[in-house]
Order: sequence, then C-alpha cells, then structure tokens
Amino acid sequence: MTAPFPASRRRVVLAKLAKLYADMDAAYAAAASAAGLSCAGCAENCCLSFFQHHTHAEWLYLHEGLAALPEARREAYVQRAKDYVAACREALSRGETPRVMCPVNDDGLCGLYGHRLMICRLHGVPNVLIGPMGVREFPGCGPCQRLAADGTGLKAMDRTPLLKRLAALEMELWGSRPGRPEKVDMTLAEMLLAGPPGK
Repeated sequence: MTAPFPASRRRVVLAKLAKLYADMDAAYAAAASAAGLSCAGCAENCCLSFFQHHTHAEWLYLHEGLAALPEARREAYVQRAKDYVAACREALSRGETPRVMCPVNDDGLCGLYGHRLMICRLHGVPNVLIGPMGVREFPGCGPCQRLAADGTGLKAMDRTPLLKRLAALEMELWGSRPGRPEKVDMTLAEMLLAGPPGK
C-alpha cells in the first residue's frame, strides 16, 4: 500500500483536481450538446458499465466525498461495494464483462456526483486520446453511437489535454519519491473497500 501523502500536498492536488473536473464537465457538456446527446430518461445506464480507475489522486478525491456523507449512507455504500465486487468476480470467472450497478447509484442518481471519477464524467460522447502509440478512438455510449449512425456529424472530443493534466497531478501527488506512482487498477467499489490510499 502506498505510504501516506503529506496533508499539505493532498490539499493542493485535490484543489487542482476539482478545477480539472470542472473543466472536464464543461468539455463533456459542450460535446454532448453538439451531439444532441442527453442522459435524461436514458434506459442504458452507464453506471452499469465496468470501469476501472488508475490514479491515486482520484482515489483520494473519492474518499473525500465519501467522508462528508452521513455514517449510515457511507456504510450502505460500503456494503453495496462488497456485493458489487463479489458479483463482478463471478462474472469475470465466467469470462463475461460485468454489468453490475455502481454501488453509489441511488435510484438512478450518483450519490457521490460531485466526487465522481474522470471516466464517469467523460463517458458517453465520442472522444480520442492521442499518445505515443497513436490515436485511440472511443465511439461513445450506445445512444451517442446511434445518433452518429443517423447521420449526425459528431466531432470527437480530444481528451488528451485533460488526461495529461490528470497525469501531472498524479506525479505532483507522488512528489519526490523515486520511480513512478504505483499502479492503480481498481473499480470504484474496490477503492471504497480499500480505504483512501496511504491509509
């Protein structure tokens, strides 16, 4: 487990992450508006998607939101997270991609909406990621792909600058430790159960 991050550095990085999340929300809103995409009344809930997350900074931010909730609600989310992890392991053991409701989804609404992670904020619209291996294209969610199939000219959002800023924040959080940050490859539920990194 990662050694604790200094409190002063955590505060600075999480404040910058909040600003980055606001910029992600604005970029998503612009792309969704241009595509004519709305989540209102969507029957294909993306909270059933199997997402894995990769940064300590986001993991810390998630727990900041969790800590602000009433104890009973936190406990309910932790219990749901246990059920989620068990259901996902069962699906994976059968060679299937899990389709399990996110443990912080409350009747269709995110119970940690202000602290949701990057992929939760950007999923849906078509986007591209430009890196050393070339251009990776993501077509967006099912409803967005159907909009594109209907002839709507959808311009992909370039999430590269946003990802670069997130990577920079991860390195800032890591500080002067040798090497690169330890690998994170966890679902939101696993992050909830593990406690905040460095604990």
